[in-house]
Amino acid sequence: MKKKLMLLMLICVGALAMSACAAVQERVDATAYERIHRQLMSMESFAAQATVTFISNNNTHTYETIQHARISGEYRIEVTAPQNVAGNTTVFDGTTITQYNPRVDGRISQTTTEAPERLELLLTSFVRNFVTSQEVSVTAATLDSGLTTVLEAAIPGDHPYIATQSLWVNNDTGLPAQMKVFDQNGTERIIVIFNSFEYNVNIGDDMFQVRR
Repeated sequence: MKKKLMLLMLICVGALAMSACAAVQERVDATAYERIHRQLMSMESFAAQATVTFISNNNTHTYETIQHARISGEYRIEVTAPQNVAGNTTVFDGTTITQYNPRVDGRISQTTTEAPERLELLLTSFVRNFVTSQEVSVTAATLDSGLTTVLEAAIPGDHPYIATQSLWVNNDTGLPAQMKVFDQNGTERIIVIFNSFEYNVNIGDDMFQVRR
């Protein structure tokens, strides 16, 4: 009986120890957060390859993209897959948003209006929201790539499907791992997986022009 009781106590102590270790892992690493915060606040531009998934009530669509953007607002998003939309490009030069579809006689489409769903694909948009939002939080999470710091901010406006946004940044590399947009009910609506990312790249003005 004593042996069984001792074994039970050891199991309980071991479980508590594992639970404590897990809790420690989920705490925000203050040093990592300070480094990540400094990196994001000093970001002037970025270049990334990202897998983007849009989730509606009825369908899910996934695209491979190449993104270039400046913190001042200019951006270029080019779709590289699936094949039927590869080459579709949207650019904003600071004044005008233009779209290009290579399957429409190689012509540039007319100037279009900004779409919140498109803007929230960009890390620069998240940084602006995080700086200006009154509703932000910082937590920690473990992804397959390692420990991350998770930053969350409210998205301005009353769009029913775009309410909050979270960014996971790898603690070791300081690089964004993924970004998600949630609706007013907390349901995932947009998922951005960063396959490659580079801070503060030198982007010329010609990047924000549609090249046929």
